[in-house]
Amino acid sequence: MNLRHFIWTTPLLSDKKRIECLPFFWLMRIKVLVLSPDWCTIKIRLPHSWIATNVGGSLFGGFQACLADPIAAMACQKLFPNHRVLTSSLQLDFIAKGLSDLELIFHMPPEIERQIRTDLAKKGRSTPMFEYGYYQENGTLCTLIKAKVAIRPIADC
Repeated sequence: MNLRHFIWTTPLLSDKKRIECLPFFWLMRIKVLVLSPDWCTIKIRLPHSWIATNVGGSLFGGFQACLADPIAAMACQKLFPNHRVLTSSLQLDFIAKGLSDLELIFHMPPEIERQIRTDLAKKGRSTPMFEYGYYQENGTLCTLIKAKVAIRPIADC
């Protein structure tokens, strides 16, 4: 058993703490602000720190990508636990400089969840696209994220 598996499966931690304690997120010092019970709404603060700042003074895009990458897949894994879920593509559009802490806001609309359930019932697989983003403290969209998630039967992986 490795540390990531222990953190993800231990009953000692809440889901919020599970996310925060994953080694790659713990090192970034993220804070889960909102995590709905169904994981359809997630808000996470990515702090603007000296180690996460690029030469231009804004939050390094690699830190943003690291946090953005698994979020949609993790939400889908919670909703569809008997499937293998992974990010199949990730695009980040840096719209504005991240000069403050950024808040990642993810929301899975009910129509996307319904489409996934329909796809899984008819085809046994689904590849939904999600759009979410990082927002500055003043509410300005900083980075637009587009993530495609592959949801497959466990036997296909």
